[in-house]
Amino acid sequence: MSVNRSLLIGGDEVPAADGRTTEDLNPHTGHVFAEVAAASPADVTRAVDAASAAFPAWSATPPTQRRRVLSRAADLLEERAADAAALMAGETGGAFGWSMFNAGLAAAMLREAAAATTLPIGEVLASDNPDVLSLAVRQPAGVVAAFAPWNAPLILGTRAVAAPLAGGNTVVVKASEEAPLTCALFIADVLRDAGLPPGALNVLTNDPADAARIAETLIADPRVRRVNFTGSTKIGRRIGELAARHLTPAVLELGGKNSILVLDDADLEYAVDAVAFGAYLNSGQICMSADRVLVDRTLADEFAARLAEKAKTLPGGDPTDPHTVIGPLISADAARRVAGLVDDAAAAGARVLSGGGAPDGAHYPATVLTGVTPDMRIHTEEIFGPVCTVLPVAGEDEAVAVANDSPYGLTAGIVTRDVTRGLAVARRLRTGIAHVNDQSVDDDPIAPFGGLGDSGYGRFGGRAGVEAFTDLRWITVQQRPKQFPI
Repeated sequence: MSVNRSLLIGGDEVPAADGRTTEDLNPHTGHVFAEVAAASPADVTRAVDAASAAFPAWSATPPTQRRRVLSRAADLLEERAADAAALMAGETGGAFGWSMFNAGLAAAMLREAAAATTLPIGEVLASDNPDVLSLAVRQPAGVVAAFAPWNAPLILGTRAVAAPLAGGNTVVVKASEEAPLTCALFIADVLRDAGLPPGALNVLTNDPADAARIAETLIADPRVRRVNFTGSTKIGRRIGELAARHLTPAVLELGGKNSILVLDDADLEYAVDAVAFGAYLNSGQICMSADRVLVDRTLADEFAARLAEKAKTLPGGDPTDPHTVIGPLISADAARRVAGLVDDAAAAGARVLSGGGAPDGAHYPATVLTGVTPDMRIHTEEIFGPVCTVLPVAGEDEAVAVANDSPYGLTAGIVTRDVTRGLAVARRLRTGIAHVNDQSVDDDPIAPFGGLGDSGYGRFGGRAGVEAFTDLRWITVQQRPKQFPI
């Protein structure tokens, strides 16, 4: 039996204004997992109405009270982690370990947001005028439009709303059509049960055919004063254009073509394990997933052979089986797209060392390719599936050049026994994030998370996240009467 959910507006669960609904499919079985309300532009306005009405009270709520709500939500999310994992498996095909990791990190993000409520909200500025008290003050921006994705739904759905709420903003979140329960409604339920007042967080779900209209209506509302979006670069460009049209600041965390650089002094066994994690976690459906492994020529053949053997041992199948590592992709169409990239490369001369072949519904095996050349689509396009390419390079200078030869700039890993050397390489990479002696997939609630170039702009996390969703104002106090020249 499928789940049925309505919109969440002003603290109430309400149907879409025109009564329409849409289906949410299980990618593993292909069956209907849930039926949710299909919002129209009229519902968007209702949600912004509710958020705008709730803003004065929530923005004036003492920070310690906001902290209690967010801290309690973190506790509740941990208590309900098993329920969250079941939702993720049903909606996105997320394997058990990945789903439980989502729950844990989402709870940590709520706790970090709770801590951020009592961060300093300004500073006293130096002034040449001894009679003036000059202040830089941060204040809540207003209503935040948040777009929550499906691929790490608990993590990224929480990230979309936690810092804005901590800063005293109210939020309207447009849920991903692929995971509306996990990325938005589950999180909203937790926050509501933790004491978040009605209207502070509102959830819109929609039919995929209506996504553009919903986004346009939400961003165009003059009461929306911030936008955050996590998703593909293609859609992110459109979101950024809409926000810029209305002079609304946006945080965009978009796609990646992430590299792991394996230098000539690397521990091969460690490098193989690191790359396998970075490439195949969540079936490669992470913005930080390792698409390209740039390996020194002296190690490349042995590395590729070892990685292929490792890939063959990773169990795939039912995401509800705790032993499954490679679950389904989000849809059969997504699996066919990934298979097409691999097949095109193989037809042009690339070698498939493991995996490959025709997809089984939404399932595709862990795959390793060598012999990939720059003219192949798989060399430049984000794969977003359980596939990585091994590219031999002649030293670290070429590795850096190949890694930087991409419009994307999200994250990277450098594997070397020499930490100082690794740090020097990391500083040469044009990415928002780089990890020395690690792979490309990592997150920390206190870190400034985001990319460069086609990977977007703005930062989530820590102080950077709070600053992204607040307005910085200059306020002066003239402490003695001022003498005016006219």
